[in-house]
Amino acid sequence: MEPIIDPLATQQTLAPWSWIDLAGLGLVLHITLMVVMTLRIVTVQRNIGVSIAWIAMLYTLPLVGFIAYLLLGEPMIGRRYRQRVDQAQLLTNDMAARERLVFDQGQDLLSDHYRGVSSIGTRKTGFGVFAGHQMQLLTSPSAIFNQLIADIHNAAHTIYMEFYIIYPRGQVLEVLQALKSAARRGVECHILADSVGSLGFFNRKHQEALENAGVFVYQSLPVGLLKTLFKRSDLRNHRKIIVIDEYIGYTGSFNLVDPNYFKQDKNVGQWIDVMIRSTSVQPISIATAMSKVVVTDIGAESQDNLYELDKRVNNYTRKLYVMHPTINDLNSRVQLLDEQGHTQESAVQPLAGTNLIDIAPMPIVNNVIAQLIPSAPQLTGHVIYNTLVTVIHRANTRIQITTPYFVPDEALSGALTTAARRGVDVTLIVPKKVDSFLVQHASQAYYQELLEAGVKIARFEGGLLHTKTVVIDDDYCLFGTVNIDMRSFYLNMEVTLAIYTPEMVAQVLSCQNAYLENCEFLELHYWQQRPRSKSLFDNVIRLFSPLL
Repeated sequence: MEPIIDPLATQQTLAPWSWIDLAGLGLVLHITLMVVMTLRIVTVQRNIGVSIAWIAMLYTLPLVGFIAYLLLGEPMIGRRYRQRVDQAQLLTNDMAARERLVFDQGQDLLSDHYRGVSSIGTRKTGFGVFAGHQMQLLTSPSAIFNQLIADIHNAAHTIYMEFYIIYPRGQVLEVLQALKSAARRGVECHILADSVGSLGFFNRKHQEALENAGVFVYQSLPVGLLKTLFKRSDLRNHRKIIVIDEYIGYTGSFNLVDPNYFKQDKNVGQWIDVMIRSTSVQPISIATAMSKVVVTDIGAESQDNLYELDKRVNNYTRKLYVMHPTINDLNSRVQLLDEQGHTQESAVQPLAGTNLIDIAPMPIVNNVIAQLIPSAPQLTGHVIYNTLVTVIHRANTRIQITTPYFVPDEALSGALTTAARRGVDVTLIVPKKVDSFLVQHASQAYYQELLEAGVKIARFEGGLLHTKTVVIDDDYCLFGTVNIDMRSFYLNMEVTLAIYTPEMVAQVLSCQNAYLENCEFLELHYWQQRPRSKSLFDNVIRLFSPLL
């Protein structure tokens, strides 16, 4: 006997889902997704502030937060890129071992007070402490350009350049012309520039002209739609390094831009930057460490580059090059270039809102002890952040910081306020105007607690102070490309010099003090009188400060 089928029951079974059913399913999926993403964030993120900021965005703007975290949430530099970095480092390490070049040395050169600080960098980067340098702080664009052009003209073997921004206007054109001339006379010239920061450089005729002259030009961390699925596109190469003939090295906050032409429309004044020029004839020095960094970065960009690096390493024999007698004589080189009329500075009017900073030329300091600390996401950990927090806690008399972008996390902010409360003279020098609206307000959200603790906040009024320096007491300095924000500490490829020689630290301190003469100091009672709406807005932006 066949079963009797109820047509009404069949109709109810086959009936389409109602809107209530779909809404219920959507709610279940939403809750499941939020729970999974929350667990992912708290599992992967090691910084509590970053975790809270991402969770706040996820629950405030679910769809935007979900997509943003997939694209930008984790510092994915790319599996293939990491593999090429490992292979490039292995090649250079093997070469160093063959040539008996020992990089992780020099701890015995330091006092007990700084040996532990130094070891943080050595363990993460493989670079120890090197002695026997001649260093000079270059505080003006003309001094930097003139000395660099002179060094390029005197180069005999190799020139390596690595920059975040190359902006081919003004005196930068003279640098590029000098590079082309050097390549034509047989000097091996390499330029590695960030794909995003130097977009205008790669989109113009200058790259082709350099390559036609024999200069090797590479894009660092190129971006693309498909690449975004496998690595974060906002992880950038923020390094500024120049190495000439393996014994001259430059680093600092100075991009390869002429500030008289750069970002004229931002209403923040002229950019103020510095560089340190270091020379040494020792087998191991800051310059050789810089060379290792740049060569590794170039080799990691493509399989072809890695193959070429392999060939070069196998044929490499280090030579101690004979320096030109006047290579360290800054005054003679600057005078010569001025007489030849190579500078265009006099023809350019300063930007409105810019006070020209007159800092006397700094003398060369001999026998400087220093350490190179490069950092990169997923490769060196948070080496510069850990170094900075450690030295702040060890400061006894002075902490003086210059940074364009100040967006610390709770640990770093707490280290500064604690130092001030225990009697350390803590001064923060920041530009009054910056070129980022969100960073400006996120930074201001920290001012009241810093002022209440006794931290002095000096706002520079002579332009966009782009210098990144930290002076601790009178015998330690961090100098390089790192801003006091989470992007520099956790996301960008950066480089910093740790300097342990008081005479060189004094030069950096003197430069900072010159900036202070063009600053206004914030007063706590003045800052407390601001409208509540402004304070509220700053504090809302601060919630997302770990993501800036």
